[in-house]
Formats: sequence, structure tokens, C-alpha cells
Amino acid sequence: MAYFIDPEECTACGVCIDECPVEAIVEGDDFYTIIADECTDCGACADVCPVEAISEGE
Repeated sequence: MAYFIDPEECTACGVCIDECPVEAIVEGDDFYTIIADECTDCGACADVCPVEAISEGE
């Protein structure tokens, strides 16, 4: 399962983008999104998110 960024919690700080080894995170207007097909489930993004907006998908 790919990780998921909660758009209600994301502050678009950009920390997760720098941490993703496969560049599966894209910047939106007000929040970021993880491209599920590219995510390798490493969890690096969730580990660095300062507002805990990233979690494992279902």
C-alpha cells in the first residue's frame, strides 16, 4: 500500500518531497500528493512530516 497525504493536515512545507527517494510526491496548490503507483512504501516521508499528515494507505 502506498502512503497517503491528508490534504486537511498538509501544510505544504516541502520536507517530504526532499525525503522521497523515488520522487513520488508532487506539489499542489495548497497540499502535496503521493503518486501511489510510484510510492515504494519506504515511509521516509511520514518519518519527517512535522504535522503527521502522512500515513499508510489502506
